[in-house]
Amino acid sequence: MDGGERWVVAEVDGGAALVVPVGEDGRAVGDVRKEPDVVAAVRNRPEVTRWVWRSTADVYPRLLGGGAHVERCYDIEAAESLLLGHEGRLGEPRSAAAAWARLHRRPVPPDPPPRAAEPGSQDSLFEPSPTASLPLEALLEVYADQLRRHDATAHPGRMRLLTAAESAGMLVAAEMNAAGLPWRADVHKDVLRELLGERYGGSGEPRRLAELADEVSAAFGHRVRPDLPADVVKAFARAGIRIKSTRKWELEEIDHPAVQPLLQYKTLYRIWTAHGWSWLQDWVRDGRFRPEYTPGGTVTGRWTTNGGGALQIPKIIRRAVVADPGWRLVVADADQMEPRVLAAISRDRGLMDVAGSGEDLYTRLSDRAFSGDREHAKLALLGAVYGQTSGDGLKNLAALRRRFPLAVAYVDDAAKAGEEGRLVRTWLGRTSPPAAGAGADDDEAGIPQEQPPPAELGSPDTEFTPGYASTNVRARGRFTRNFVVQGSAAEWALLMLAALRRATAGMRAELVFFQHDEVIVHCPQEEAEAVAAAVREAGELAGRIAFGETPVRFPFTVAVVECYADAK
Repeated sequence: MDGGERWVVAEVDGGAALVVPVGEDGRAVGDVRKEPDVVAAVRNRPEVTRWVWRSTADVYPRLLGGGAHVERCYDIEAAESLLLGHEGRLGEPRSAAAAWARLHRRPVPPDPPPRAAEPGSQDSLFEPSPTASLPLEALLEVYADQLRRHDATAHPGRMRLLTAAESAGMLVAAEMNAAGLPWRADVHKDVLRELLGERYGGSGEPRRLAELADEVSAAFGHRVRPDLPADVVKAFARAGIRIKSTRKWELEEIDHPAVQPLLQYKTLYRIWTAHGWSWLQDWVRDGRFRPEYTPGGTVTGRWTTNGGGALQIPKIIRRAVVADPGWRLVVADADQMEPRVLAAISRDRGLMDVAGSGEDLYTRLSDRAFSGDREHAKLALLGAVYGQTSGDGLKNLAALRRRFPLAVAYVDDAAKAGEEGRLVRTWLGRTSPPAAGAGADDDEAGIPQEQPPPAELGSPDTEFTPGYASTNVRARGRFTRNFVVQGSAAEWALLMLAALRRATAGMRAELVFFQHDEVIVHCPQEEAEAVAAAVREAGELAGRIAFGETPVRFPFTVAVVECYADAK
């Protein structure tokens, strides 16, 4: 029985692979077949539309290296992480082997340490993970159990959608890692020479940094190391000026001749250390930058990268991101994504109406509630999401509450749940960490407490049991207030990427970059218009799939450029 939509694949000793078709309950519905390797298993079954495997990060890069492409997958280890979080057990080992051990009440093996990125080399992307593979029978047991656990959640449909979206994100990440972001090393070097001047021998600072360091020292009248914050704080103290840190906003308040060269030094020093010549040598090969994206790398579901600092590329360095000859970069930036997501998940009719067009959301908000003051409206709404609820923020919140009571109540309820030590969930079901693991500045770590039930925000009939007294309840409240919005926005972004990947499947276009609310597609010039349209359609489709039919729109600002720096 070779047909069917869903197949499970497991690797065995020696690199061979066992495959079997499964039904909707995760049980085998056909004979087990053996293939020489996982690449052959997938390439020999092009009719399969969803592959179930242990880890996309392990399997899919090797498939891509072997010329095999899959439409959909189910990532068992990604699903296990989501399900553990939903059950209030985030942080327990998430491997398939650990899931099988828990299922049979056996000792649970720890997860292996994350693999360190290998700068400048793609070889590591195509090597099997050191994690021990699980026999096919055990993998089938874990998969079937996960399907049952999905059905046991408060909103099974949403949780299944979240797992599907996370699995799709894993495919996108592997494909972006394989494609790489176009990068002109010669342009990058020109930018560095323009900003930093000549390189000195050894590991010494480049000329411009050395000059600025001399200017800082001259302003103080004695030798100061501007790269050492403690040295700078001490120098200002000797000059009769007390500062707590060397942060830019604090230095800008000081009237002293050392401030301007010091600020310039700090800016250039970060470029030199984060994206200088050493970075270029380590991370760019054959005209491509491959930072190894990690979907769900943060607790809110936002992506991270395994080295390379891809999510913090300074605008001036973006001049090196140049499309290949005859190709273009389609750079798409979602407009006011998190406020639009808040409108959708809170079901506040007034805010949904504000977010119901492609026009600037803050301008529409200011016309409704802030007498046309756009900046005031923006600060008010972002303050509600991020927890700026004192001083002017408190007045802004009161104005928002009068006009948009359900939206403010949604984040207020999340903040209250966090302050009381309860868990909160995103719209699809990603769950916040327990209070003891919320942050390094919580003082409750290590204190045994009964796990409180999660708060199903938006369900007024749910009863909550307080738990986890914390000495830093306000910080946890701010965290959970933002978690429900930022995490739901990350889910929308996953669905947008999946929709865009499917829409561009028949093109030569490649997704090459993603960060939170921005995506870049590298495509032939003749495909650019179609890709731009596909991005816009993907944003709207993701909104409908994630949140249902609402008035909320999810527009993009799209630019078709040859150089990334020209997009904004």
